[in-house]
Amino acid sequence: MSGDPSDFGDGEADAPGDRPLRRGWTTGACATAATKAAVTALTGQGFPDPVTIDLPKGQRPAFALATEACGAGWARAGIVKDAGDDPDVTHGAMILATVRRGVAGTGIVFRAGEGVGTVTKAGLPVPPGQPAINPVPRRLMTAVAEAVLTDRGWPLDLEIEIAIPGGAEMAAKTWNPRLGILGGLSVLGTTGVVHPYSCSAWIHSIHRGVDVARAEGLAHIAGATGSTSEAAVQRLYALPDHALIDMGDFAGGLLKYLRGHPVPRLTIAGGFAKLTKLAQGHLDLHSGRSQVSLDALARRLEGAGAGQALGQAVRAANTAAEALALGQSAGLDPAALVAADALAEARRVLAPDDGLPKTALGILVVGRDGTILAHAD
Repeated sequence: MSGDPSDFGDGEADAPGDRPLRRGWTTGACATAATKAAVTALTGQGFPDPVTIDLPKGQRPAFALATEACGAGWARAGIVKDAGDDPDVTHGAMILATVRRGVAGTGIVFRAGEGVGTVTKAGLPVPPGQPAINPVPRRLMTAVAEAVLTDRGWPLDLEIEIAIPGGAEMAAKTWNPRLGILGGLSVLGTTGVVHPYSCSAWIHSIHRGVDVARAEGLAHIAGATGSTSEAAVQRLYALPDHALIDMGDFAGGLLKYLRGHPVPRLTIAGGFAKLTKLAQGHLDLHSGRSQVSLDALARRLEGAGAGQALGQAVRAANTAAEALALGQSAGLDPAALVAADALAEARRVLAPDDGLPKTALGILVVGRDGTILAHAD
């Protein structure tokens, strides 16, 4: 399940076996499709079934409606989430979108329905008081709603309420309560696609990616923890697509393989929290198997000149992102400290038994918005 001070989500765990695994759709993708269907019905066009949406990477999945209803000034559509072969806690859950005409001038407003949490603490992708609906799903739902409303000549004022019946019980299996997300689950997704989580299959694909890069004679490859970090490192170094290794959480799987299968240069790119875990010595960065130590982060900052008050504030932070902001506001550079320590740890792992590493190594710490926070090389 999801769970460390960097996460904001429904959760995931390992899936057994090495068979090819089927991908699924995120909660955010399901909510977007349900929203599109509901807005279409609200504007008098009936419920499209199946309903098709466009995802950030170009996929156009079609979703069958599981329920539909409408009345004076409102419409509701529901989709049963299919997470593929990923053991997602929300697999099989009903994702409901209820839309209502909004007050003139208010724009698109999101509400948390049954089973969707509300953010109560800082350091998460949306501010306290808001429904726990992440930025990308918000953008996707806003885009489909505005497209339908514009097509019908309606004003762009709409209330979108997302509900996940039973979500409060599901959320008890995640870190949401610990993170201050109360009342239910988070609506997540950056690409709309759920990648099934098989350790051996994923590490196998990492090895094959390195093999392809070596066969192509590439001088520089990059392993990233996620799509935002991958895009940042590709932009920075103008890397071709086949130089990008889908490392995910398996930093150790990549580094250990490069001991015996070196490339001239490797950059590891990731978010602040993920690379904080690497700096702590964790090689599997998944939230179910390693966690950010806020105490270790506080000690790292204290060693760089942080006072006792800042150290205590970092130890009490709700998330790694909040700890980062605290350090930055005090004139320190937590991302640079983490990058340096992550570089040292990765070099230690990369070193072969017979001497110095044959691969030059760099670390890139990337913010949630894709900005580069720190670079160690």
